[in-house]
Amino acid sequence: MSRLNAKGSLLAGTLAAIGASACCLGPLVLLSLGFGGAWIGRLTAMALFRPAFMAAALLFLALAFRELYFPSRACEPGSACRDKPTLKRQRLIFWGVALLSLGLLAGPWAAPLFY
Repeated sequence: MSRLNAKGSLLAGTLAAIGASACCLGPLVLLSLGFGGAWIGRLTAMALFRPAFMAAALLFLALAFRELYFPSRACEPGSACRDKPTLKRQRLIFWGVALLSLGLLAGPWAAPLFY
């Protein structure tokens, strides 16, 4: 995997986490912003797809983790994986995205506390 694929894994993991939380956090966010209507209740139909989105999010986050901490091939001199500040920044971004994604995944369990 190249550095671009690690970024793609992070993006895909974040999008999957958003999809996994759309069934429960979506209505909560819309209601808190002042939107209302019976159509908001239809967002709960996304709950059927939540396990698939959760699995995809965790898979993509694991792929990004593997790429950042256990590179599959040797780094060429001057490449981004050899540059310590770049690697440190990529790992910091990974942990920020991972915490955000895990928060989104855990959100539906915490959402009933706010209703």
